Amino acid sequence: MKTNDFKTNCMLGMFYFIFSVGLFFFCPATNAMPSDPVDFTIAAEKSVPAVVHIKTSFTRKNAYYDDFFAPFYNFFDIQPFSQQYPIMASGSGVIISSDGYIVTNNHVVQEAEQILVVLNDKREYQASIVGLDQSTDLALIKIEENNLPYLEFGNSDKVKIGEWVLAVGNPFNLTSTVTAGIVSAKARNINILGGGSSIESFIQTDAAVNQGNSGGALVNTRGELIGINAAIASNTGSYSGYSFAIPSNIANKVVSDIKEFGYVQRAYLGADVVDITAATFRQYNLSNMKGVYVAGVSSDGAANSSGIEAGDVILSMNKEEVNSSSRLLELIAEKRPGDKVELEINRNDKIINKNVTLLNSRGEKSLLKKEDKDFSNFLGATFTVPDEKVLARLHLQNGMQISSLDKGAFNDAGIKVGFIITKIDKTVIYSIEDIENALSGKTGGVLIEGFYPNGMKAYYGFGL
Repeated sequence: MKTNDFKTNCMLGMFYFIFSVGLFFFCPATNAMPSDPVDFTIAAEKSVPAVVHIKTSFTRKNAYYDDFFAPFYNFFDIQPFSQQYPIMASGSGVIISSDGYIVTNNHVVQEAEQILVVLNDKREYQASIVGLDQSTDLALIKIEENNLPYLEFGNSDKVKIGEWVLAVGNPFNLTSTVTAGIVSAKARNINILGGGSSIESFIQTDAAVNQGNSGGALVNTRGELIGINAAIASNTGSYSGYSFAIPSNIANKVVSDIKEFGYVQRAYLGADVVDITAATFRQYNLSNMKGVYVAGVSSDGAANSSGIEAGDVILSMNKEEVNSSSRLLELIAEKRPGDKVELEINRNDKIINKNVTLLNSRGEKSLLKKEDKDFSNFLGATFTVPDEKVLARLHLQNGMQISSLDKGAFNDAGIKVGFIITKIDKTVIYSIEDIENALSGKTGGVLIEGFYPNGMKAYYGFGL
C-alpha cells in the first residue's frame, strides 16, 4: 500500500468517527438510551398488607310470594310466608389506621347484616359500620384490632395525568391482586351515583379493575393512597379498558367527618354551574373556553352573598384551576360549612377575585347539628330560596325549592329536584324552619303542594 493511500484512509476513518460521535451527541432523539423501568415493588409492599377482602351477607325476601298471596292473608288469617334467602357479596377495603378503621365503598356494605373482613395474612374479623355517605359512595367500617398495617392518604389534587398507579384489591375473590396503569383523566363524571347531591369527580385509570375491586386502593409509586376504586366502564360487567376511583382528598374528608360527627358536613356554594362546551361558548357569547359558567345563583347561597353573579365564569378555586363543574364540586367537597375559599372569576373579560364563605344545606355558616342532619336524612332533600325571577314568573310570594335529592321520603313520594314547596298540609312555607315545623311531631298522611319552574302545579302525599 502506498504511503499517500494509507494517510488518506486514516483521515477518512477519523472523519467518519468524528461524524458518528457528533450524530450521537447532537441527535439524542435517534440515539436515546432507554430510561430506567418504573419500580412498583415499593408501592406493592406497602399497599398489599393494608388492603382487605370484605365479605358481606344479607337476607333478601322473595317479593313474588308476598305479592301473589297478599289478598289471601287477611281472609284466611295467616302470616306471610315469604321465602328468604341469603345473599353473599364481596369487595375490598383499605385500612387507614393501625387501630382498625377501614374505608370502602358505600355500595359494598350498605344494608349488610354481617360484614366479614379478611386481612392479607388471612386473619378474619367481624366489622361494624361507623358511617355511610351515599353522595360519595364511601363508607367507614371498623374492626377491633391494633398494630395493623395501614396506608396514609396522599394528595389527590397533585395527581397528574400520565402518572403511574397501582390498583390493589380482590377481584373475583382473588385476594391481594395488584394491577398497574396510568392516570388517564381526572375530574371525570360518569353519572353512576344518581345525580342530586351526589359528587362525581373520579380519577380515571387504565389499571385493570374488576368486580370485587370496589373499595380497594389506588396508590402511586410511593405507596400513597390517592383513590378508592369504585367503578368500571364496561358493557360486560368486566374490565374493558377504564376504571374509576374516588379521589383521596374527598375520602379523607368524608372519613374525618364521620369519625368526628357521625355524618358528613357538606359545604355548598349555592351556584348552578355548567361546563363550557362549544355549544355553551356560542350560547353565552364567551371570549374563551376556560373555567365553568355560572348559570344562576341561589338568593340565600354563599355565591350570592359574596357578590358572584349569573354570567360569571369561575376560573379557579384557591389557585387550583377549574375547567369542569365536576372539578369544582370535588374541591368544594373537600371543605366544610364555614370554610373560606378564594374564587378567581372572569366577568366580562375582567379578572376579579371573590372571597366566599361556604354554607351548609340550610344556608348557614355553622356545622349541622345531629337533629338537623337526621331531619335532612329523613326527607332526603336539601333546600334553597327560589330565584326571585322564578317566583315572579309563577306569581308566587313564598316557597322553598328542592336543590338536591337522595334516598328519603321526598324521593319515595316522587318529588323531583327543582320543585318549589308552597304549602304542607295547608301551612304556607317561607323557610326551612317552616318545613320542619309543619312536619314536626306529625303522624299519618302529609300533603305537599307546589310548582315546578316550568309552571306545572303538583301535589304529593306520603306517610309519617
